[in-house]
Amino acid sequence: QLQLVESGGGLVQPGGSLRLSCAVSGFTLNNYAMGWFRQAPGKERERVSCISSSGGYINYADSVKGRFTISRDNAKNTVYLQMNSLKPEDTAVYYCAAGRWGPLGCYAMNYWGKGTLVTVSS
Repeated sequence: QLQLVESGGGLVQPGGSLRLSCAVSGFTLNNYAMGWFRQAPGKERERVSCISSSGGYINYADSVKGRFTISRDNAKNTVYLQMNSLKPEDTAVYYCAAGRWGPLGCYAMNYWGKGTLVTVSS
């Protein structure tokens, strides 16, 4: 059974850091591009960052460039999102997803986790 489980969310003050993890099971991680997405209350879901199956290609949303870092450990079947210098506008439910990599980044993200809530507030 294919499964993606996010963890690491929580409440953090502005300027703080969190590391999200996405543990996958039921499929071979190194066959898939992986991405982190987020959805804030009342807003559409947006792509935060994606990483190719080998880890050799990465992209980020402009809003998180220089603050967030995506990485993957295929041997541990886990993908990470290190989030630094967090801002209140980063508050959202964060989802990881598995799919394919193309010229514009990840696409056909057909497999999703249930999300983890990140709240940035003082």
